[in-house]
Amino acid sequence: MVLDAWRLAVGTLTVIPVRPPGEVDRQMAARAMVLAPVAAIPFAALVALLGWLGWLSGLPSALVGVVMVATLALATRALHLDGLADTFDGLGAAGSPERALAIMKRGDIGPMGAVALIVVVVGQALAFGAVVDGPGGAISAGLVVCCSRAVLPVACRRGVPAARVDGLGVAVLGSVSPVAAWGVWLSAQGVLVVAAALSGRWWLGLVGGVLSITAVLILVDRAVRRLGGSTGDVLGAAVEIALVIMIGCVAA
Repeated sequence: MVLDAWRLAVGTLTVIPVRPPGEVDRQMAARAMVLAPVAAIPFAALVALLGWLGWLSGLPSALVGVVMVATLALATRALHLDGLADTFDGLGAAGSPERALAIMKRGDIGPMGAVALIVVVVGQALAFGAVVDGPGGAISAGLVVCCSRAVLPVACRRGVPAARVDGLGVAVLGSVSPVAAWGVWLSAQGVLVVAAALSGRWWLGLVGGVLSITAVLILVDRAVRRLGGSTGDVLGAAVEIALVIMIGCVAA
């Protein structure tokens, strides 16, 4: 069961080819979300390696950050970035919840989604470039990537309803027990402190963790109030928002 859940997490959240599990039930979906930080390890390691090689080559830090963010986007099929744009377009739209959900389901990007993408991507690139100042900084960056995925079980904990009856988020939303969700988050918080310590100031990891989970909880609450529930797009937005806050704090 754990192996099937790991394959589900990897197949859903990354471009890594894995054999799909057989039957996906709520328990497996919950386990997949709990394993989301572990599923991120392969491409987090790749991002860290590219960051270290860029620093070693003497490339400008901003360019190194751009390469790292672009690699993340490719490794996840830009799934989370797409969710970020759709979420801000939907939550910022006037009208009924049905209209907001319809806007989120469209393939185009509106002005609010575009602004959100620019702010988050530029912020991530600058912060990643600033963090990678040697092997320790590269490892720190990779750890932060994994920690950012720890918001998924919290955002999918029981009590968070789905706004739609179909879509990627329906299977996982409301599936994770609060104990498991917060257990994953507290573990990630400890790892984030280690990541910040590698960059010089451990307490910035604590700040980044508190700020990121607060932002995610506010986002999910806003989605539930505006849309009647959460969606897969909101989960993607949660990951990207958590990542920019975490890496920004570690880079400070």
